[in-house]
Amino acid sequence: MADTHPKNYRAPAQCPVCGGSMKITRLQCGHCGTEINGAFSPCRFCTLEEKHLQFVETFLRCRGSIKEVEKALGISYPTVKNMLDNALAALGLDEKPELRAVRQEEERSEILARLAQKEIDVDTAIEALNQLRGGK
Repeated sequence: MADTHPKNYRAPAQCPVCGGSMKITRLQCGHCGTEINGAFSPCRFCTLEEKHLQFVETFLRCRGSIKEVEKALGISYPTVKNMLDNALAALGLDEKPELRAVRQEEERSEILARLAQKEIDVDTAIEALNQLRGGK
């Protein structure tokens, strides 16, 4: 079966209606057409905005040398550092493990409080708690 979609579009990471996280529910082989249905989480890098993805690609191409990134993008050292910090934050890699644990506990408490106040139903709470634990 021939691929009828010549251009590959990036899947949106956030819902354009409510801002929630999008899930991938179908995968298809471009060669034979085999399809798999289910709930798949995109890779961490797939959820990056284009500007962060381009920076990460440049950073990797420059083998992590901030001076080389400066030259490649024609920007200053502080701007490179700021872009690196922003990319790390977008990937969720900017927090120390202790701070991440505190933040996750606060989010867990918020989810349970919303459930207790009937702002969300049990299924929504379970899904949110599972996402908090990394989709387990």
